Amino acid sequence: MTPSTEMFDPATATIAIVTFNRSNLLSRLLESIERMDPKPGHIVVVDNASVDDTTEVVESFRERLAPSQLVYRRLETNTGGSGGFSEGMRVAYELGSTWIWLMDDDVEVIPDGLAKMGRWAPRFKSIQGRRYDYDGSEFYWQYRIAERMGIPIPFAPAGFDESGYKPMNSGCFEGMFIHRDVVREIGLPDPRFFIYWDDQLYGWLASRKTQSVIVDEFVLRRTREIKQWDMGIRHLNASSNAYRYYIMRNRAIIKRYYRALGVYNPVLFGLGTFMTFCKELIRLIFVERTIRGTSNLLRGIRDGRKIANDRSWQPMPPLATTSGSAPR
Repeated sequence: MTPSTEMFDPATATIAIVTFNRSNLLSRLLESIERMDPKPGHIVVVDNASVDDTTEVVESFRERLAPSQLVYRRLETNTGGSGGFSEGMRVAYELGSTWIWLMDDDVEVIPDGLAKMGRWAPRFKSIQGRRYDYDGSEFYWQYRIAERMGIPIPFAPAGFDESGYKPMNSGCFEGMFIHRDVVREIGLPDPRFFIYWDDQLYGWLASRKTQSVIVDEFVLRRTREIKQWDMGIRHLNASSNAYRYYIMRNRAIIKRYYRALGVYNPVLFGLGTFMTFCKELIRLIFVERTIRGTSNLLRGIRDGRKIANDRSWQPMPPLATTSGSAPR
C-alpha cells in the first residue's frame, strides 16, 4: 500500500468512542470535543450496555457538538473494549469515513488534536499520536513489539529525531488514527479478545499493509488516575482479575493469527507467553502487593488451549470493497 497523497479534510474523519458506566469521564471527553477546532464530520459513541446515565449524557451533547453528527449505539450486552471498538469501527466505516480516530472514554482531546493528526494524513495511513498522562507528564507508549514473541519492547527509544515520527508495528485504541483503506484490507478489530492485546494485534496487522508511525504530536490527555509502580524509566500500571485472565487467554488468539499469516515460531512465541506471565506476577507483587489473582492467569492459559485447538476458528476477514458508503 502506497502512502496517501490526498489532502486532509476534517469532515471526512470520525471519532469513535467506547464507553461503559463512566458517564462522568465520557462527559469530559465530549466537552473536549466540543472545544475542538476543527471538528470531525461524525462522532460515534458505542455504549457497552451501561446502566448509569450514559444515554442521557450523550443526548445532552447532540446539539452542542454541531456541526459534527453524533451517532449513538447502545449495545445489548457488554462486549468489552474489543467488541466496542469493533462496532465503532464498523459504524464509522459504513458512514463512509475516510479517517477513523479511536479512543476510550478516559481521555480528552487537545483542542487542535485533529489538525495535528491531519498534518500527517497525506503521508501515512496508520498513525498514533502522543498523549499526556493524568498528572500532565508525557505518557510513554510501547510502540514496537518483538514480532515473533508477540510482546511489546518496553525500552524502545522514546525520543524523536527531526523527522517527527518513528515507525511502529503495534497499535493502541486510545488514539489510533487509521485510514479506511487499511481497515478494508485487514477487516474490523476482533471482538473475541473482549479486552487486551486486541489493539496491539490490530496495529501489527496494519503495519503489514502500510507504513505505520507514531508522531511527535500531543493530541490526547488521560483523565483517569491509575495506580502505578514507578520503575524510574518506565512504570507498571495496576490491573484486575479480568485483565489477568484475558492477558493469558488471548495469547491463544494472537497465536491463531500468527499461524494463519505464517509468522508463528513456537519457541519464541512460547517465550513471549512465559515473559507475559512473569510480568503479571511482578505486577501483582509490586503494584497490588498481593499474590491473589494468580489463579486467573492460570485459568486464562487453560481456556486459551481451547481456542488454540478449535479447528473452526478463523481470523477476522477483510471487508468487501463494496462495503460501506463511498468516502465523502
